[in-house]
Amino acid sequence: MKAPRVTLDQWRTLQAVVDHGGFAQAAEALHRSQSSVSYTVARMQDQLGVPLLRIDGRKAVLTEAGGVLLRRSRQLVKNASQLEDLAHHMEQGWEAEVRLVVDAAYPSARLVSALTAFMPQSRGCRVRLREEVLSGVDEVLTEGVADLAISGYAIAGYLGTEMSSVEFVAVAHPDHALHRLNRALSFQDLESQLQVVIRDSGRRQPQDVGWLGAEQRWTVGSLATAATFVGSGLGFAWLPRHLIERQLREGVLKPLPLEQGGSRHPVFYLYSNKDKPLGPATQILVELLRQFDTAPLDVPIAAPQLA
Repeated sequence: MKAPRVTLDQWRTLQAVVDHGGFAQAAEALHRSQSSVSYTVARMQDQLGVPLLRIDGRKAVLTEAGGVLLRRSRQLVKNASQLEDLAHHMEQGWEAEVRLVVDAAYPSARLVSALTAFMPQSRGCRVRLREEVLSGVDEVLTEGVADLAISGYAIAGYLGTEMSSVEFVAVAHPDHALHRLNRALSFQDLESQLQVVIRDSGRRQPQDVGWLGAEQRWTVGSLATAATFVGSGLGFAWLPRHLIERQLREGVLKPLPLEQGGSRHPVFYLYSNKDKPLGPATQILVELLRQFDTAPLDVPIAAPQLA
């Protein structure tokens, strides 16, 4: 790649001349001599081979080419300033990235709310979000691949912060054979039917949480796929209410009238990597995740305010 001939300082000088209305005003704003400012701009024009300014009376005015280049240079200078700020924050212990792994059953609306609030406080810190199912969250955290984890069950050797519960509802299509029985259902009724379960994304000790030992079991890779299967009349499943609220309202899915266990409320926990101290950005994100954990799921999410 060809090395640039014009420096960031030269672009900043040109911007100051235009923004402050002249060489003398720019020199005062930059705490430099007027001759230094004039030389810098003249040198730029020689290096670029394009006239950037013309003198109109006593005022320096941008040429057409100068206007185009100045507009492009503003983003260049802004990016360089942000890069320097990020380096300064990192020197003070501010993280360049926070890695967050979340169980796919946790409400994504709450994540979006927390991350939207985090963005203007992030100082350039990126968030790497990863979704796993059941023990997949455990593995990602214990392998050191995540800084924070939200899981629906206890992770051995870690102290988690209790968060809200998520309601799982046993559902099937309204025309499913179980609904046609027109009575309260027992687990024996379910055992003779096809159950759709979600594949545990963990590799070491995958679990069959929620499976009743039904004669037929179909395993799918995501909650959304399970909802699609069940909504098409293929079997029954326990699914997060927040994920299937629309299908329930529209009558595509209907809760099963179980004698007991028709809904489950597993509590979720927020964990941190115990082998890595929490940096300032991670601590801010932790507080925001806890703050928005109890937010109503039917409240519209505000658009992020961009700087």
